Formats: sequence, C-alpha cells, structure tokens
Amino acid sequence: MADRFTLSGTATPVDAQRMLEEICDHFVEHADVFRRENGAQLVTIIGNAEIDIVDDKLKIELICPTPKFVISARSMIAEHLFEFAGDEPLELIWSEEPNPHALPSFREATVVETMDVTPHMRRITVSCRNAEQFVGVGLHVRLLIPQGAARNNRAPAWPGMLPDGRVAWPDEKEMAVRIYTIRSVDLERGQLDIDFVLHESDGLPMPGAEFAVEAKPGDVIGIMGPGGDGVAHAGSLILAGDEAALPAIGRMVAEALPTSTIRAFIEVDNAAEEQELISKAKLEITWLHRNGGKAGTMRLLEAHVKEATETAPEGTYIWSGCEKTEARAIRDFLKSRGHDRKLMSISAYWQKPKVKA
Repeated sequence: MADRFTLSGTATPVDAQRMLEEICDHFVEHADVFRRENGAQLVTIIGNAEIDIVDDKLKIELICPTPKFVISARSMIAEHLFEFAGDEPLELIWSEEPNPHALPSFREATVVETMDVTPHMRRITVSCRNAEQFVGVGLHVRLLIPQGAARNNRAPAWPGMLPDGRVAWPDEKEMAVRIYTIRSVDLERGQLDIDFVLHESDGLPMPGAEFAVEAKPGDVIGIMGPGGDGVAHAGSLILAGDEAALPAIGRMVAEALPTSTIRAFIEVDNAAEEQELISKAKLEITWLHRNGGKAGTMRLLEAHVKEATETAPEGTYIWSGCEKTEARAIRDFLKSRGHDRKLMSISAYWQKPKVKA
C-alpha cells in the first residue's frame, strides 16, 4: 500500500472474544481474514483493519490508501460492531471524532431517464460525479431516497455522522435507505444504471419500487458507496439468484474474464421476466420459472446449486443472492461439504415477512 492513512479506535463490548469471533466469521466471505492469537487482520478492497484484544477491549487500527476509504472503513466497522452487539451495551471511541456532516463516499445523483427492462424490472439511469469510483470495487450502494414532501426538494437534508462512526440514519418517513446494485457504469457520460424490481409489497412499504415507478428526469437521490463484494474472477463460477440478485448477476457476467466458465441459475416468475445477458465468458444460463408461485418459497435455487456443486471442478467460486431462508440453506450446505469460505459468497438479499400469529 503506497499511501497510508490510519485511524485508531477502541471498542468495549460485553465479550471481546465473542465479538472478535463474530467479526472474523462474518468477514471471511467478504475479505481476507488472517487470525492470530487474540487478534485478526482484515484485508479488504478499501484497506486493512487490525483488531486485537487488549484488556478486554478491541483495539482497532485502520490503514487505507485514501482518507475517504478511512471514513468508509470506520463506518463499516462501526455498523457491524453495533449489529453484532445487538441489545448489549457497546462503547466505541475513535482517535479522531467523525465530522458530523461528512457521510462516507456520499454523492448526490440526478435521474436522467427511465426504462422498463421487463414487465417487473425498471432501469433508472442517474448522473453523478466521480462515476469512475464505481469501477473495479464493490457492486452495491446505499440509495437515500427522499420521502413525502422531501421528494420534491432539490436540496434534501441528507443524514450526518454519529460520534461512534455510524451514520445517523434519518426517520424512514423522511428518507428511506435501501441497498441496490450498480448494474452498469458509463464513464463517458458519468452515468450509472440501477435496476429496480417492481414486486408486490405484501403490505410493507416499498420505497425503492415506488421511487422507480414515479421517478422522472431531474429527481435527486443520494448514493453512498460502493461497498460489498466486487466481481468474482475465477476459472469456474456458479451464480444463483432471484429477481433481486439479477442486476448483480448481470453485472458479474458482463465483467467476467473471457477465460471463465459460468453456470447461472436465475429464478423469475415467468419467461417474460428473462433478460438477455451478454458476457465474454463461456456462459450457460438456466432460467427457473415460478409460474405464479410465491417468491422465496419454492427453493428452486437451493436444489440447482446443490446439484451443480456435485459436478463442479475444484476451485469453483459459488455466489448466490436470494431470500434469507434459502440463502442460509445454501450456505449451510456448502459449509457441510467443506467448501472453501474464500470461494463462496452467499447473501440474503431479502426476507419474507413474518406471518402474524
């Protein structure tokens, strides 16, 4: 790492050892994790984190190539620490307190145009500054979507930062925050394509889908990121996902190496929801149709991933994004087979609403 920008912090959880184990267990699928006695090193695409247990506290040292990556790494570590702590008390102090008005990797984006890719997939093209920062890094971003009267405000009140490094997320009624995939990047125009699934709400608020339906040129949203996993490069890949993961699969096959062989299993409602996916790799797509069945209930992806894994060559990278229960089943299956954790990324892209008693 040629340039080094550092930041140190101290976390005081209820159980430092358990917290360290949770950090390592989570990040092993998203970073290179190197364990040592009472500590670990996380190596990510935005920098490194050194975490050690000292006097029942977690001592954290962030080392990144740019100041912006330091801000993003601090936010990433802080968000995960508090997620792992749950309802338990946790104190997190940094050597430099965050600027309350400086969101990590934030920029405004303006809607340029909209188009229907399929009957239930709408593409929104936005323009923003520094579009090149979305190339060669993570695929996902947080979209900040103004709600209510704020939707018509050309200068929305964006959220700030908390002293512990977390984002001070706004009230959902004023600013909805959702994670989406950048489907493609047009560097010449400085534009990003983002695909939105127009799914049924099941009685829950769907600010992303509602925005996609109503979006018009000139509308302003916020973007934080990119983050998450980047495009996986391997000689052999298995990709599996439903509509929610289709934009990520489309991006990965489009940027895959010509020497790669990809088997993709994509679950959609019917043939009308299929898309043409272009790739320089050797690509075989199996479209799985629910034909009216409820999304997240048919376990089609789980069955096909299991079958494909049985005959996959050694070193195959397996990626899946789907409903939480099915994602957990796929992850458990791969773990039971002893599949290399560095050669898999299994994510819950959404969760079925809980049935009320």
